Amino acid sequence: MLQLPWLKPNSTLFPPTDSALDEPNGLLAVGGDLSEERLLSAYRQGIFPWFSDGEPILWWTPSPRMVLFPEKLHISRSLRKTLRQRGFQITINRCFPEVIQACAEPRSKVDKEEERGTWITNDIKGAYIHLHQNGYAHSFEVWREQQLVGGLYGVAIGQIFFGESMFSRTTNGSKIAFVYMAQLLKKWHYELIDCQVYSDHLSTLGVKEIEKSKFETIIKESVGKETLLSNWKPTDITDVIPCGY
Repeated sequence: MLQLPWLKPNSTLFPPTDSALDEPNGLLAVGGDLSEERLLSAYRQGIFPWFSDGEPILWWTPSPRMVLFPEKLHISRSLRKTLRQRGFQITINRCFPEVIQACAEPRSKVDKEEERGTWITNDIKGAYIHLHQNGYAHSFEVWREQQLVGGLYGVAIGQIFFGESMFSRTTNGSKIAFVYMAQLLKKWHYELIDCQVYSDHLSTLGVKEIEKSKFETIIKESVGKETLLSNWKPTDITDVIPCGY
């Protein structure tokens, strides 16, 4: 695989991130495993896994990096109109396995976001459910009439939230989850939301590309800060976050 380094078993070491390929953008290493120790080591360096069934585990650190500073969240006029509608309930960590399963399913006609759904293999699901059970991976859920209609999940370390995937079963379902996530993380003084790579869908929410060196400086300073796990207990946050719509 383009002479990429193969990761050794039973090790959490990665090659230097500046050795990642330019094409494909950010491909750093191959192999290893999806253990909790390796995944946490990867995220602390700005590295994440992304591969399909039948492929070895591929590890990435693209440049530039797509991120949101929570205070820079942008809400369009049409999205504000959706948010003013009654009937949405937003929760955190109520049904993490269901959210990651929904993210893994083929995209519906409603869900036209530029998202990578098919890469979420059974191994990925198992690894992130394990991270969730140990307090690192979290989900945001959007409900309407007691039906799960949107959501997202990611990994929280220190004051960084590393977003992984999102889904919609209704118009703007994932954007509603994202807006409430950004507002909540701003309230909790998180420094940054990592969105990995560019997408038109996320760019409408104020997400911007920054240089990888700047991204790595921010996460180096922020992942060591305290993560208050008590914040992440399963909760209905619909009335907790006054978004002012």
